[in-house]
Amino acid sequence: MGLAKFKAKAWAWPVAVGLILWFCGPIRPDGVSMAAWHMFAIFVATIVGCITQPLPIAGTTLVGFTIMVLVGIVPMEEALKAFENSSSWLIAMAFLLSRGFIKTGLGRRIALVFVRSFGQHSLGLAYSIMGIDLVTSPAIPSNTARAGGVVYPIIKSLAETYGSDPKKGTRKKIGSFLVFTEFHSNLITSATFMTAMAPNLVVVALAKTLNINITWVGWFVAGVLPSVLCLIAVPYIIYKMYPPEIKETPNAKTWANSELEKMGSMKLSEKLMGLIFLLTLVLWMLTSFIPAINATFVAFLAIALLLITGVLETKDVLNESGAWNVLIWLSILVFMASELTKLGFIKWFSNSIEGALHGVSWIWVLVVLVVVYFYAHYFFASATAHVTAMYTAFVSVAIAAGAPAMLTAMLLAFTSAIMGSTTHYANGPASILSSSGYVTQSEWWKMNFILGIFYLLVYGIIGTFWMRLIGIW
Repeated sequence: MGLAKFKAKAWAWPVAVGLILWFCGPIRPDGVSMAAWHMFAIFVATIVGCITQPLPIAGTTLVGFTIMVLVGIVPMEEALKAFENSSSWLIAMAFLLSRGFIKTGLGRRIALVFVRSFGQHSLGLAYSIMGIDLVTSPAIPSNTARAGGVVYPIIKSLAETYGSDPKKGTRKKIGSFLVFTEFHSNLITSATFMTAMAPNLVVVALAKTLNINITWVGWFVAGVLPSVLCLIAVPYIIYKMYPPEIKETPNAKTWANSELEKMGSMKLSEKLMGLIFLLTLVLWMLTSFIPAINATFVAFLAIALLLITGVLETKDVLNESGAWNVLIWLSILVFMASELTKLGFIKWFSNSIEGALHGVSWIWVLVVLVVVYFYAHYFFASATAHVTAMYTAFVSVAIAAGAPAMLTAMLLAFTSAIMGSTTHYANGPASILSSSGYVTQSEWWKMNFILGIFYLLVYGIIGTFWMRLIGIW
């Protein structure tokens, strides 16, 4: 077996950026130590590598981690503490929990029940698709897995049932509408639950480095009103903006029933998976009120129960590459970000911006930061890279300008999800659904631009007033 292909162009950017920043150390700003500047150089180079991807993100971050230790910024014993990060282990265990949903077939059964119950009309079918994503999102932390592994196969089968196929020129019969609705359903549910996508846990971990503690319930309560409004409004907006040719879908119920009959009665494994999932959700909610219950421990408990009951086997755990992948890159990126804080770089950056913004109302500072953070995603193909690169700095700047810490942390957290409504490469679901052929690239960009403005208004304005009303700030 030969060597893996060396991606010279992809390596060129992180290496060049890292070296340029590193050798600019002698002319670094006053107030920044050489160690902090070198850490900054390695961190930025690693983020650039996550964007250009000379290696998958876990490999790229491991290289950055190794260089950080090699040059002596952090000793190995200290660096290994990166893998003690509880948020990283929480999301890794949540990936394993999602494996149970897919393996047992419970996720597909839930999807078919929604289609059977609400799919008599194309708009009702869209709300069914949204319902599937909503129900499964708290336990499937990969928005890509939800869109590509659970929902899209259902959409494709439904579209084919109605003769909607991009290869036959019939994509707009119903497939285009359902695919685009699922994409936005996925965005909204990702903003609704802390455990709905991996970048959310990056946000939680980075916020903690700034002494801002975001809990599972705290996240949900802060975003529930704007999320519910979007869940209600967006399918209808898409229905009017991008209407399907087929308006009535009576065959959907028949199709769902036939698929459910093929699955047979609910298996014991599905029932156990459902019970363990509900127990996990309840315990995650209680972590916000009972400090003795740790959210990461709850995730470990869920996996232990799945193993004991036989829902999952040990080989399922070992073969779930997504869990171990996220454990590596999330642990390393959060550790690097925390080192920047520890070495004083973030404090220097915040103080510098605070001086420049003297006299400017924090409200306008926060507005500008949210808008810039959102539209900067046009330059990113990874929400993880974007969040890691900008979240801590933007939160620090807003707080330095006088903005309430929790309000700032949550607004930028929600923006980390909804900024996916930009391009066809904005995140995993965008790549999967846009490449299906049902929605053209021009349609994708135009409609997403409109819905992006809608999200900014709903989460930015209504979300801010809502968080004020419930006492978050």
